[in-house]
Amino acid sequence: MRDEGLFGPQTVTWQLHADPAMWIAGICSLYLQALHPRAVAAVVQNSRFREDPLGRLMRTGNFVATTTYGTTAEAESAGERVRRVHRMLSATDPETGAEIRLDDPDLLRWVHCAEVASFAGVVRRAGFPLTDAQLDRYFDEQRRAAALVGLDPAEVPGSTRAMAEYFERVRPELQRTADSDLVYDFLHRPFAPWWLLPVNLGYLPLGHLAYSVLPGWARKLHGRPAYPAPVVAAGLCGFRTTGLAVPDQLRFRYPGDHVQRAVDRLGKTAMPSIKTLAQL
Repeated sequence: MRDEGLFGPQTVTWQLHADPAMWIAGICSLYLQALHPRAVAAVVQNSRFREDPLGRLMRTGNFVATTTYGTTAEAESAGERVRRVHRMLSATDPETGAEIRLDDPDLLRWVHCAEVASFAGVVRRAGFPLTDAQLDRYFDEQRRAAALVGLDPAEVPGSTRAMAEYFERVRPELQRTADSDLVYDFLHRPFAPWWLLPVNLGYLPLGHLAYSVLPGWARKLHGRPAYPAPVVAAGLCGFRTTGLAVPDQLRFRYPGDHVQRAVDRLGKTAMPSIKTLAQL
């Protein structure tokens, strides 16, 4: 019996996570996550993202790709590593001085919801043909990923309505902080060495595009201007169109080959495609 992993080709997750717009969606999710004061404090105090920007972003992307396209054993192993790290680490609340545990279910749930809501919302906005029913299905499927990091799936939003209700409940806790400003600056200029200034300048439009696709309430909390709506629409469409123009044999091998390895394991019918999505 073939091992399709946690999801498999007949899931919305399998199709959505292969879309090129996921790159922008992933960066957008980090801006959103940074608005939770305790969650962002835990990241700032425990992560070396400023010293190793590419490593931090690639590790996050690798976790999502492994849990989506890897075998069941690979996904469970990735989840166990994350749970182990979270059990070991803690941080200090900058305002109260209280301990922040990284395995706090409230923080894990925030990170999960900010992530998957950004993935679905941004990729759909970029042109991925996701129906309302498929969006509900995606959130329900993502409960499997939530369980990997230690959450009770029953306590994770599993529909569009439940996700919207979750954000309404949590919004009073969110605010701009010194730590969120640090993340904002990092996601606009990720490389510190002066000699990488040209790289920062080249990346800046993409980093600000990812900020500009945040929900309006989130941009208001950050308090920074965004690109005008027509620029955002053109940027998303252009980025996705360019990505889709790359041949599958290259797009699904670099910079990571998780999709290609899954296709090699399961056969050509496992290749993500809009045609398969339409049949779900």
